[in-house]
Amino acid sequence: MDAATLTVTYYPAEDFPRIEPQLIDVYAEVYQREAGTDPFFSVERFTERLRAHASRPRWGCAFGDVDGEPVGYAYGFARTADYQWQGLITPVEPENLVETDTRTFALCEVMVRAPWRGSGIAHTLHEELMSHRIEERSHLLVEQDHPKVRALYERWGYRPMGVMQPYPDSPRYDSLIRPLV
Repeated sequence: MDAATLTVTYYPAEDFPRIEPQLIDVYAEVYQREAGTDPFFSVERFTERLRAHASRPRWGCAFGDVDGEPVGYAYGFARTADYQWQGLITPVEPENLVETDTRTFALCEVMVRAPWRGSGIAHTLHEELMSHRIEERSHLLVEQDHPKVRALYERWGYRPMGVMQPYPDSPRYDSLIRPLV
């Protein structure tokens, strides 16, 4: 993959309706296997989560394409002072759970289509998204049965915070956090 042909565009919330179909299409391809066996990963459930996330404050998305062909994206939103940390399974230091309107960016998804994995595109998308953030830190969840993905995020500076199960029917996730300032 010639990284020089990668184009990354940042989209704020007002652009969401225009890019929503592409986000869903990429998800459907990336999660095709899981969507067929686990309702939590279905395209319908993802679309619900995506729309809920896009309605949150300061939603943003870094979308990548190569010669006009979508290759992946990273998106998330700002947590506000009234955010409640739900689904925590392990104890977490109380000061880590205090939110302001600018403390935590919730990184919801980083996904790259199979032909472009291992090319550094995921990191490029992540870093472009982070370059638009005003928050102090970024928080993400990674499935516990994906240790290679967790190791990748740790190489990007994320550190363990605990274990979460954000939805009753979701898998358990390792909760990771990284300073942005």
